[in-house]
Amino acid sequence: MHAAGIDEVGIVVGDTHAEVEAAVGDGARFGLRVTYLRQAAPLGLAHAVLIAEEYLGDEPFVMYLGDNLLKDGIVPFVERFRADAPDALILLQHVPDPQSYGVAEIVDGAVTHLVEKPAEPRSDLALVGVYLFTAKIFASVKAISPSARGELEITDAIQHMVDRGLQVEPHIVTGWWKDTGKLEDILEANRLILGTLERDVRGETIDSSIEGPVAIEAGSVLTRCTVRGPVTIGHGCELTDAFIGPYTSILHGVIVDHAEIEHSIILENSRISGLDARLCDSLIGKDVTICRSDGRPAAYRFMVGDSSRIGVV
Repeated sequence: MHAAGIDEVGIVVGDTHAEVEAAVGDGARFGLRVTYLRQAAPLGLAHAVLIAEEYLGDEPFVMYLGDNLLKDGIVPFVERFRADAPDALILLQHVPDPQSYGVAEIVDGAVTHLVEKPAEPRSDLALVGVYLFTAKIFASVKAISPSARGELEITDAIQHMVDRGLQVEPHIVTGWWKDTGKLEDILEANRLILGTLERDVRGETIDSSIEGPVAIEAGSVLTRCTVRGPVTIGHGCELTDAFIGPYTSILHGVIVDHAEIEHSIILENSRISGLDARLCDSLIGKDVTICRSDGRPAAYRFMVGDSSRIGVV
């Protein structure tokens, strides 16, 4: 956003507003001024636009879905929007499973039809979760009705703009784009980002082997460890007698001892200790402890959050 010359950002939040606000703050460290807009219930993306109307006023704006990642950012799309001055600019990408997305049909370079998660898609062009609109979108949002799932769909609002004869300009995204709605997608996004990593070892390494593109922030200490990049390790981490394999991201304050980790994401202040097998293809949240217990009788003991998956051998 900042790179594209945008400095005012409204973040639509719901039940997780406290976590989002704790992570983003007032936006100053990103060079932004952030305002939080509460959505009482998840009533659809077009509804999110509607509750932002007062905040946005008559200004053109970018709508960026928080679970989407674009390799090349949004600068070229914002520049094109400013230059061409359409009523809307939508980003599209060819996908193998269009029925999982909003889908657009293009005829002679013009958007003719959009539908949300069609059972029989009329094209393989999925809507990327970044949209650029003028204030004309508000009239279309107010004109549509909730879909069968009870939401105001942004695809329906854009279709209404097309039906009004407004200029909806399509742009095909050729760089990678990830919609990180599932564990596999988050790990793939992590892999793609780490694929651009450059070596930057600032932490302390003692009797350790660091191979390839590895970033270790200052304040972390690695003792008798092997790290094979691409790997990133945040500040304040303590790793002892550990193996950290490719495509692993370890955030701040994490402790790893006598354990092996690969192709995983470990969030802040978690501890991984004394595992008999390698931990891989995993997403570990904040303040989590995974360790071997010598208690008897032997048993598995879990405290697991919603929608978690655990594989036990």
